Amino acid sequence: MPLRAIAYASEAIPGLSMDHVDDLARAAARFNFEAGVTGVLLYDGHRFLQYIEGPEDSINVVYSRILGARSHCELLELGRGRVSGRFFPYWSMRLLWTDPADIRSVARGNWSGLSRGGALRQLGQVIAPHLA
Repeated sequence: MPLRAIAYASEAIPGLSMDHVDDLARAAARFNFEAGVTGVLLYDGHRFLQYIEGPEDSINVVYSRILGARSHCELLELGRGRVSGRFFPYWSMRLLWTDPADIRSVARGNWSGLSRGGALRQLGQVIAPHLA
């Protein structure tokens, strides 16, 4: 079954607490696990950047939930397409707190084609320190 991926950036609603963001990530991880979707969510206290990957039908369901979420606004889709394999095979949803500069850098990357180069490589570089 072909895999699809979507990356987007968005603004958190004013007053969104860290606890609420943690709760959102836990709920997403549970839902994504059941749907067979994996990915990562970067958050800097004001802005989100999320990358999700999985079967097309599951990605569509998860992305619909994301689009309807009230925790963020000003959503900008960065990239969407077919991928040859999972970049985050073991993370149904991993929340990583990061710097605004990291989110800006990854968001401005080349998301066309969603290849393992370009923005995905930048994303990997941003998350690497969190894994050490």
